[in-house]
Amino acid sequence: MKKALLIIDVQNDYFPNGNCELSKPEEALNIIKKLLGYFRKQDLPVFYIQHFSTAQATFFVPNTDGVKIHKDIKPLDTETVIVKHYPNSFYETKLQDELMKKDITDLVVCGMMTHMCVDTTVRAAKDYGYGITLISDGCATKDLEWNGMGLSFPQALFRMCIWLP
Repeated sequence: MKKALLIIDVQNDYFPNGNCELSKPEEALNIIKKLLGYFRKQDLPVFYIQHFSTAQATFFVPNTDGVKIHKDIKPLDTETVIVKHYPNSFYETKLQDELMKKDITDLVVCGMMTHMCVDTTVRAAKDYGYGITLISDGCATKDLEWNGMGLSFPQALFRMCIWLP
């Protein structure tokens, strides 16, 4: 078993004053920083996913501050950054190839937005046969609505997690 940390879309637009602010992203960031420190100390692979919008979009617009990975988890030169344009981090990216090059079998996943890119990527990773550990408190999303009822962030996360493969 060889594991890697997969950090999905921890970008400035999801934080206060960003163009798509999430519910309590700083709390998730604090957990992600601890995970990142552990993986770096153990010299384990770290992969960052960075979303760039390609169409008319209000966030993750190329050449803006909002598209940048948060400064508190800035990638090292030895860490891999994968650019994506869709919720699935594997779709039309080099992620699968990079994971295979390093013989990765298990992914520790954290990041943003839980109900969109994290969910879609975790499902795809499972389809590829990876063992998955989803760090729920290392994820952030928006407060959502489901069946006409408002869902706070923890409820939205729970709804997402119970459907994981």
